[in-house]
Amino acid sequence: MEQIAKFERVTGYNDVILPKRATKGSAGYDFFAPEEVTLPCTIKTGVRVKINPGYVLCIFPRSGLGFKFGVKLANTVGVIDSDYYFAENEGHIIIKCEANENFVLKKGERFAQGIFLPFGITIDDEAEGKRTGGFGSTGS
Repeated sequence: MEQIAKFERVTGYNDVILPKRATKGSAGYDFFAPEEVTLPCTIKTGVRVKINPGYVLCIFPRSGLGFKFGVKLANTVGVIDSDYYFAENEGHIIIKCEANENFVLKKGERFAQGIFLPFGITIDDEAEGKRTGGFGSTGS
């Protein structure tokens, strides 16, 4: 398989578990809670990812938590663009989770999964801007 990305810890999150696949057949890289939190909340993962151009990292909730506790992402699917790595403000992946009721997520527990996907652009694409920030930095 082609290697197209590399996860890294953000400074100050030295003990965070980097995302990893559970099995060789897993498409998703599991994200681990960096500390104990009660959902709903926003989770600063302490993880950033360098992605080759032409790929995107899509973040989804883990299906078991969705079925059992109604855990979902506030924005349905998180889209991490390859140039987000260079964002000047957040600098790492932030995931906002919601749940049907208050739900405690323990430190080190898997709660989301990321899948790298290739993407295409139109023939007449003229995007030239450069990302300077994270959420909303390319427009509202």
